[in-house]
Formats: sequence, structure tokens, C-alpha cells
Amino acid sequence: MFLRLNRNYQILLLMNMKDTQSSLYRLEYFEGYKCGLNPAIKANKKKRHDAFSTGFTLGRLEFESLNGSLTNGIPSAIVNTKVLEDFQLAGMLGLSIETENYTSYQLHIILQWYENGIEQYDPNQSSYLIEILESNGIEIRSIQ
Repeated sequence: MFLRLNRNYQILLLMNMKDTQSSLYRLEYFEGYKCGLNPAIKANKKKRHDAFSTGFTLGRLEFESLNGSLTNGIPSAIVNTKVLEDFQLAGMLGLSIETENYTSYQLHIILQWYENGIEQYDPNQSSYLIEILESNGIEIRSIQ
């Protein structure tokens, strides 16, 4: 297994395909990936299997790609894919967003997702969806 960068500076993971078909390998890998996404956990490479180390490394790379380097400290608000999808949906619905507690690094990524949502904004769909949500007791609050 080894890592390399492609043309877009994205990390590609190349590993032995025989390893990935092992259920034990997959379990160790996903355990490592989950730990890598948690900024409070540090890697203990001496006690872990190669699959755990690989998963941890990629989980940590994903965390840092969304939240910035841990050398800058753990941000007070954590960004993950779910948070980004919420900001994209807010853009699609034409809603204002709350950006307090995010670092400038995180805001750059959040705004890309929000702007992508704005590009898909359809006022007719948004008003129809808001009506449906409110008729079911779900209040949409616009932050000004």
C-alpha cells in the first residue's frame, strides 16, 4: 500500500486488492478511518495493524481537508460532509446561513458548497418545499 498525489493534488491510495477483500482488513480499516476523523485521537502506530494505520491516515486527511491542519488547533465547530450538505441545501432554498464559530479555512469550504446550492436555487421549488415543511409543523427560520 502507498499514497500518491494525482494531477489535482488529490491523494490516491494504492493497495494490494487481496487485502481489501478480507473482512478483518476492512473492519480494521474502518476503525482506523473513524479514529482518524476524530481530532482528539492520536495515532499509535506501534500497536495497530496496517489496515488501521491506512484508515487512520485517510480519515485524518479528510478531517484536515475540511477543517484545516491540526497543528493550528481543533476548531470550535467541526465541518463534515453532513454539515456541508446542510449549507448546500440552505443555498438551494435561498436561506441565509449562520457562520459564527467557523475558521476562515472552514468558511472558504462552506461558502463553496453554499454557492453551489445558490446556483441550483429555484424560487418556485423553494417556496413549495417550505410550504410543505410548514404544513407538517416544521418551521424554516431564516437567519438575517
